[in-house]
Amino acid sequence: MKTLYIVSTPIGNLEDITMRALRVLREADLIACEDTRQTRKLLDHYGIAKPAISYHDHNEAARTAELVARLEQGENIALVSDAGTPLISDPGYRLVAAAIAAGLAVVPVPGPSAVTGALAAAGLGTDSFRFCGFLPPKSSQRRKTLELLKQESCTLVFYEAPHRILEALEDIAAVMPARPVVIARELTKLHEEFLRGTAAELHATLSARPSVKGEITLLIGKAEAVEADDTPIEEAIRELELSGVSKMDAIKQVAKARGLSKREVYKLTL
Repeated sequence: MKTLYIVSTPIGNLEDITMRALRVLREADLIACEDTRQTRKLLDHYGIAKPAISYHDHNEAARTAELVARLEQGENIALVSDAGTPLISDPGYRLVAAAIAAGLAVVPVPGPSAVTGALAAAGLGTDSFRFCGFLPPKSSQRRKTLELLKQESCTLVFYEAPHRILEALEDIAAVMPARPVVIARELTKLHEEFLRGTAAELHATLSARPSVKGEITLLIGKAEAVEADDTPIEEAIRELELSGVSKMDAIKQVAKARGLSKREVYKLTL
């Protein structure tokens, strides 16, 4: 059976290609690339002369049927992105899904990934993590996303564009001010850099530079475990009221702290 290979390629340093990936690229009948010009640099470096075809966000829907047809006709196809592992915030999902639906073999050829590379050297918890792709471009949407994620008990990993990193750090500082943050920039390249601190500290560091350039992986450390408060709800509300907080504000605070709705807490006070 002819096969669709999902081939990971270097994210910067060309030496990070695996021997298996090189063999698959040499043996493939066709290489589907996010950008043929970018992939050609890698192929030329290793002396691989194979036909390449573009497969990116703008032609993914139309080209999927063509590539599946070529697989069914007996060709082996290698799918690559510009850098790293295909489908991880890159095109390829439609092709993989269509190939599986057609009963064709889909085989991963693992290798470099900015997500795992950044996690390995960040110094944050790696027992569990959540990759969230790119943060929304607008501040209001970004803050909503961060609010939804801030209770996650795992390390959060994002990709971020250099021209938006300062704005992203401002929003992280507003939503998760005490959380450890790591910026992994230009991984495996000449100017690879890891910056560690709170979002506010990293914002100050980057703001002092003339500009911020390069590919960025942004990591946020997991939320600290909070001990459960077993104080009776009525007593907790009464304590807040004695400190000068209105009853309704006290109910809101207690509800938020315990993950309950205001209505539930209010009912318990009746």
